[in-house]
Amino acid sequence: MLHLRPGVIIGLLLLIEAGALGMLSARSAPQQTPQSANKPALVTFNRDIAPIMFRECAQCHRPGEAAPFSLLTYSDAKKHARQIADVTRSHLMPPWLPEPQKLKFADELRLSDAEIELIQRWIEQGVVEGNAADLPPQPKFVEGWRLGKPDMILNASKPLTLPPQGTDTYWNFIFPLPIDSTHWVKAVEIRPGDKRYVHHANILVDREGASRQREAAPGAGFGGMEIRIESQVFDPDSHLLFWKPGTVPSVEPDGIALRLDKGTDLILNTHLQPSGKPEMIQPSIGLYFTSHPATKFPMLLQLENDMKLDVPAGDSNFLVTDDFTLPIDVDLLAIYPHAHYLGKDIQAFATLPNGTKETLIHIPNWNLNWQAVYRYAGPVHLPRGTTVSLRYVYDNSEGNPLNPNHPPARVMGGNRSSDEMCHLWLQVLPVNFNPATGDPRMVLQEALARHNIEKNPGDFEAHYNLGAMLQAKRNVDAAIGEYQAAVHLKPEDAVANNALGAALMAAGRPERAVGYLQAALKARRDDFNANYNLGIALASENDFAGAEEHFRRAAELRPGDANAEANLGAALAEQGRFAEAKSHFERALAIDPNQPIAKENLEALPKELDGHKPNRRSAAKWNYSCQRRKSSAPFVPPKPNEFDMAYSIWALRDWLGTRSMPAVSGSGFSRLMVGGSIWSRSARTVMPASRPPAPPSRCPVIDLVELTAGLCSPKKFRMACASRVSPIGVEVPWAFT
Repeated sequence: MLHLRPGVIIGLLLLIEAGALGMLSARSAPQQTPQSANKPALVTFNRDIAPIMFRECAQCHRPGEAAPFSLLTYSDAKKHARQIADVTRSHLMPPWLPEPQKLKFADELRLSDAEIELIQRWIEQGVVEGNAADLPPQPKFVEGWRLGKPDMILNASKPLTLPPQGTDTYWNFIFPLPIDSTHWVKAVEIRPGDKRYVHHANILVDREGASRQREAAPGAGFGGMEIRIESQVFDPDSHLLFWKPGTVPSVEPDGIALRLDKGTDLILNTHLQPSGKPEMIQPSIGLYFTSHPATKFPMLLQLENDMKLDVPAGDSNFLVTDDFTLPIDVDLLAIYPHAHYLGKDIQAFATLPNGTKETLIHIPNWNLNWQAVYRYAGPVHLPRGTTVSLRYVYDNSEGNPLNPNHPPARVMGGNRSSDEMCHLWLQVLPVNFNPATGDPRMVLQEALARHNIEKNPGDFEAHYNLGAMLQAKRNVDAAIGEYQAAVHLKPEDAVANNALGAALMAAGRPERAVGYLQAALKARRDDFNANYNLGIALASENDFAGAEEHFRRAAELRPGDANAEANLGAALAEQGRFAEAKSHFERALAIDPNQPIAKENLEALPKELDGHKPNRRSAAKWNYSCQRRKSSAPFVPPKPNEFDMAYSIWALRDWLGTRSMPAVSGSGFSRLMVGGSIWSRSARTVMPASRPPAPPSRCPVIDLVELTAGLCSPKKFRMACASRVSPIGVEVPWAFT
């Protein structure tokens, strides 16, 4: 799915003012000695102020951290006493933006009125040090990795030289994962390099390695504030992996973990500030694994309304809204509001089905430099029918001290820091759903896409995502319409053209698909999926030389793909080049010894070489797996059960029957491979006699079959299934003889 505005995610902008005063806060007021009714007790640093500084401030205000000065000693605090009084009285410090509310956040950094008054009195009384015996021990901090030594440490292969002058730098470091199998991650710790120059760092998961194409050289990284991540399965964003000064890494709760697969890259999106001299930035990431796969799968929902952002110069009260009604029950785990420098009053609330209104977050004095992800102290239940609303007010006047334009200028929505944004991410966990009805996150994604299209018919990502959801439901014709809308909006987009081409093949129109797949390759020559799909489309048109070219390119792009090797062998065999075909069948089996197409075609080669022409027919299965952008959350496919397999066979028979083709009981069909199991002709005895009332949960789906009997030209060699993952995430390899 495309998640350019979570989705997108996109790179979250967790911006931290590295040169500002760090955190100053306390959770409870220290005890004071009894005092005279007429004379306030003397406030001392050692007894009254040091506990606050040590507990809440020293995390950042110590050597080696992001704050510009330390607050570990009396002399440190005395030097900055007046500044401390000012920023605590104005609530600039501690850097905690939300107002107090009924729904509590975890780890709130908020001074009580009594604590603020205590600091003011200490300053007014002359910043007295006090009795040395009253001074508590300095806090002990974990140096290096705060969660202990990680199970895996990833280091940026090349450092970035931060320019000494100019505007802020947005840079993305790519971390390839050196793993050969799926790993589950319970915690992530980011070490962004020299913390004095890093506003924020945020991790995105790239399961397709698509971001590497943006690097000038391997390991060099690439610039950009907002980036796009692509993936080929439904795998919505779910985790907010970020760092800002003062962030303490946490371990995911039971049941929640991040899935990382072989071939996955982690993208560290950073916002950096110049220091006046060149600085070397070379971050690292620590991963902590768990042996327990995830059993709970949260999702990020994004409300936004950037298209309404056209803030006139001088307007100090420009309002933007958005409202989304939840189609299912969810638990709200965390919230992340985002605007740029004109943001003033940021508010989000939930209106429950009974009319009750709950404030989710309210920031009356927005400051981009101190934005953060806010996690709730406990799950906030939002039942189906709840409407989540955002109300953002922007100030584009001279009275806004953060306004970057003097005099104020018109500001539009956009991805640059000089533009504006109106975004709200909600991390939600679907609850109270029936697993037999499928993945509830798909319901959320489809509802969100429809909401965004209703709000903005020109939303490219929403059309694309809705097409993917419709295709996952096997509503291919409707999916084609949404993909066409996406291609109309961005005619040169490689992923949208590939998706439309694949959907057209799924609808039995490969001749129309060819042009879109060629357009995808024109935009991105090295796109594996477009090369693979175009090979299948050309093979279906009996253009085996053309199919060979694109299967060969696909095999070069992804050397470990057994299907690409098997299909290349089949295309060569169709051209009579049996010796070459043999080598590719053998290569496919070396990658996957159970690759059925390579195995069977390899067995058929001796007959061809001997001049025998076996009475064989073949079918091609087209790749139209649910394509999406920006992935983070795992989806664990269930094992197909007997009813699922029977339903798939029934669906195939129904498909053939609607096209006046031979019934499955006739020639041209001997076995169907579903979920890795071979079902012989006898399997048809368990097929339902008529259509079931509803498809079984997450059943394997027959994406497309073009049986060569009857209407199609016969092909001697079968081709491997093109769709390694079906739209709902279930492996469905199959073939015909």
